[in-house]
Amino acid sequence: MDLAFMITLFIIGCIGAFISGMIGIGGSVINYPMLLYIPSLVGVMSLTAHQVSGIGAIQVFFATFGGVWAYRKNGFLNKALIVYMGSGILIGSVLGSYFSHFISEKGINFIYGILAIIAVILMFIPKKGREHREGEEVIFHKWLASCLAFIIGGVSGILGAGGAFILVPIMLSILNIPVRITVASSLAITFLSSIGATIGKVITGQVLFAPALVLIIASLIASPIGAKVGQKVNTKFLQWILALLIGATAIKIWYELL
Repeated sequence: MDLAFMITLFIIGCIGAFISGMIGIGGSVINYPMLLYIPSLVGVMSLTAHQVSGIGAIQVFFATFGGVWAYRKNGFLNKALIVYMGSGILIGSVLGSYFSHFISEKGINFIYGILAIIAVILMFIPKKGREHREGEEVIFHKWLASCLAFIIGGVSGILGAGGAFILVPIMLSILNIPVRITVASSLAITFLSSIGATIGKVITGQVLFAPALVLIIASLIASPIGAKVGQKVNTKFLQWILALLIGATAIKIWYELL
């Protein structure tokens, strides 16, 4: 692995991890297309979709760990959400990541493109993004949350993603969770998802450990910074950033597929 490739990976990792900490996603919605296209565009190295998903799984693990650590004392981590959605997404991600090595590269990109479109649509469904009032009890449908998390975990496990780029809009729009609670708790849920995704990718030999190490270092540096910035940014602004980033990614992926 040459120096130019390492620098490219480090920059990609910092961008993805900063955004993941700020918005409450694992970073794969940003890192997946960047890792797939940027290294070959700048002429340093070309990565396959399976390699990108394997590297991404480990990167998300450390990016979300850093974000959760930054949020641990602010009171926005909801234990009930984390237990119910975290258990479902962990089981689903182990299964999805393990069986992903049977899927073609075009198939993986197709799944990513579908999820990106769904995420964009969900971000613009009305009745989302309510503010959390101090002392308010967060109420949600526990079994619906668990089932949705299991499905998200299965599909995101295929991509090596934590699933937050689809998890966040579902928590906001379907489960009606307040924005700040969603941002913080989704990082913890995604952290559990990334554990399952990493296990499956490592077992099936889809992880390049040297590139993954570079992204880990970048994630540990940039994710906590992003989380601290996210706590000070207007919640509506955070939602628009997430929607625009996912929309741009979906357009790029579908352009390549079609």
